Amino acid sequence: MDNFTDGIIEGVLVRELKKYSDDRGWLMELFREDGTLSEYMPVMSYISMTNPGVARGPHEHIDQADMFCFAGPSTFRIYLWDNREESATHLTRMIFDGGVGEPKVVIVPKGVVHAYKNVGEGQGLVINCPNRLFRGEGAASEVDEVRYEDDENSPYKVD
Repeated sequence: MDNFTDGIIEGVLVRELKKYSDDRGWLMELFREDGTLSEYMPVMSYISMTNPGVARGPHEHIDQADMFCFAGPSTFRIYLWDNREESATHLTRMIFDGGVGEPKVVIVPKGVVHAYKNVGEGQGLVINCPNRLFRGEGAASEVDEVRYEDDENSPYKVD
């Protein structure tokens, strides 16, 4: 059952990435300290490659916020669901594209279920700069995730 309404989710930030090009190529600023709230300041980063037609998620974090960078190559469909009962936008869903034609940074607060799917024709890179260390200091803690990918009764569906 889908109890979600489409709209803007409180606390989610979606920012267009500006591409600076010259005869050498291009660059994009993924984040700047003077443009990122302290609660979302990255403490690590990683890059992942996703094959065409493949989705990652849906899952949510209990204490972690993610700062995803969708710059290309390829295009991703991004899915967000507000699962935070205390949020003014509880049960709101956002679906939008980001990637090579529409480069974006997306900050996903803790408690917001998220997934993305490579809807392009080639492999796609995603950079994530979360505000918590994966598995904590020294990678010695439990993973901060609630996963929904394998739950056939999950309300979080990726098309």
